[in-house]
Amino acid sequence: MGSTSSMLTQYDIEEVQDHCDHAFSQQEIVSLYHRFCQLDRNGGGFVSADEFMSVPEFAVNPLSQRLLRMLDGLNFKEFVAFLSAFSPRTSLQQKIEFIFRVYDTDCNGKVAFEDILSILRDLSGSFMTEEQRQKVLTHVLEEAGYTKDSHFTLPDFMKVRSSSFSRSIYSSHKSNQLS
Repeated sequence: MGSTSSMLTQYDIEEVQDHCDHAFSQQEIVSLYHRFCQLDRNGGGFVSADEFMSVPEFAVNPLSQRLLRMLDGLNFKEFVAFLSAFSPRTSLQQKIEFIFRVYDTDCNGKVAFEDILSILRDLSGSFMTEEQRQKVLTHVLEEAGYTKDSHFTLPDFMKVRSSSFSRSIYSSHKSNQLS
């Protein structure tokens, strides 16, 4: 599986399936391999940030720069493992762990208020003011028993995520549209 010019063997497919906890069927892995080969324009077996940015849907994603930090230089097996977070066969726990890694920009195992606020900025754009973002985020953190000064580990992050974060953002956005 070193070079993208070779074809996947049955062993390769099964190895990738095991690596991504069977988030994809064998047929899906073959399709992902073909897409990976299209992205890997130089045939080196790795996909660069520039190659990922050539995908229009990725390039316009408000979180693309954060995701690039996780994607740059992936080989096929790592590429599939990354994409497994988006599979319907992936557990909620695995999805939350993935989201935590997106928020943990310095990879220190902790997420700070500013990290979450930065993501909220990326996602809300001009639909919310900075004051509204800070108010919503502060409210959500307080509701989960945290303050702006808290640093969240993965278990903390899961607790905050299970609070009304999505509802608060949605209702804040809706009330702004109505006023």
